[in-house]
Amino acid sequence: MAEQLEPLASQLQATLGLGQPFNDPGVGVFGLRNAVFALGDCFLEIVSPEQPDTAAGRYMARQGGGGGYMAIFDTDDLAGARARAAQLRVRAVWEIDLPDIATTHLHPGDMRGAIVSLDQPDPPGSWRWGGPDWTGRIGRGAPGRLVGVTLAVDDPGAVAARWGEVLGVAAADDQARDGRANDRREEDGAAVLGTDGGEVRFVPARGGVERLIEIAVSGTPLSRGEQEAIELGGVTIRRVDGRPATG
Repeated sequence: MAEQLEPLASQLQATLGLGQPFNDPGVGVFGLRNAVFALGDCFLEIVSPEQPDTAAGRYMARQGGGGGYMAIFDTDDLAGARARAAQLRVRAVWEIDLPDIATTHLHPGDMRGAIVSLDQPDPPGSWRWGGPDWTGRIGRGAPGRLVGVTLAVDDPGAVAARWGEVLGVAAADDQARDGRANDRREEDGAAVLGTDGGEVRFVPARGGVERLIEIAVSGTPLSRGEQEAIELGGVTIRRVDGRPATG
């Protein structure tokens, strides 16, 4: 999320060698503009408020400026995820059911750290929010893939447990039986949830501000150079080539 879409969108495009973005006119109903970039079979989106007194603008003000705001998960059981969220009294802030995709956005105050978007596309692998090339079919993104995100939160273990419950990630004790540990604690106080081909990492917040602070990518250089990390719009983009995926 940024105060202005440009120059951040162009900087992200150049940094990761991305193709042309899709600008979704549908986000105008929320008082926003956006740029959606496909990276492999995943997406990176930048949004900016274009009207005064929008929910996005208020959220950004509470965060003290631009930065990460949403984590999107592709699921094959949205009904189950919706039911688990309701049972945990996690509020849905937006829902839609279309022939080719169904989506629920969960309240950041209940999930902590970011808005969580749960999406179930039909056919699997399509994603209409990525534009015509991805509507009802699977498009092709720029080389590379998104392999993880990091969120700064108070009490990383508790927040990871909440996300895991909603996402349907098995508890650590259950996963230990088959040799996997998708919910593990690290020496620095972090907690990690494994997803299909990636991970969501939770680290202690500083200064009381909870937000998405880092995106991990593989298979793509940063600005066609050898940098391991670069900061754009309040979010660190880190290259993690050679790191094994979890999940």
